[in-house]
Amino acid sequence: MADNKMTKSAGEHWVCSVLARLGWAAALTRDGLERTDILAVHSQPPRRMIEVQVKTANDLGKPNWMINSMAQQPALSEREWFAFVLLPPGDGWQTPRTFIVPRDHAAAAAWIVHQAWLTDPTATPGTRNTPAAKARVNVEVWKGYENRWDLLDGSAFTCPVLLPGWVRDMALEERVGLPPEHPWHDSLPNW
Repeated sequence: MADNKMTKSAGEHWVCSVLARLGWAAALTRDGLERTDILAVHSQPPRRMIEVQVKTANDLGKPNWMINSMAQQPALSEREWFAFVLLPPGDGWQTPRTFIVPRDHAAAAAWIVHQAWLTDPTATPGTRNTPAAKARVNVEVWKGYENRWDLLDGSAFTCPVLLPGWVRDMALEERVGLPPEHPWHDSLPNW
């Protein structure tokens, strides 16, 4: 699926369909609503509401998702989530892979992965100058969140961190760290 709008639409509709199967009444938002592609309310008490931003990529060998500066902003509530959707190659009859990630976890991972790449001491000097606003995160970083739809039943603020250990190790390096406005800046959670 080469058309970016079709790819985005396929991912958003996939997430809505899974949410519906899990008892969430999901609605796509109109273009222009910042940070949220889907609003959903659970059909069972206490009728929790979630806000989901969907990022969709095609599995063309080395899949990754761009996480721009808006997507790297910290969560404003415990209900903010990302759904990273990986569409399968081929005719589209296979099931997409989906990674359910709290916004703060996604923002941290984007910064850490980008800064580690940008400041890699083994890179040729002057060859890496892409800004953090164009950070890309690959599927390996999200593996712990694959099909973790159950996380949506709780708070994104208390969700266990399922990022790989090397991401935490990188965050502890002085050349990487986290931006000052990130809630983990002063103290990284355990994972």
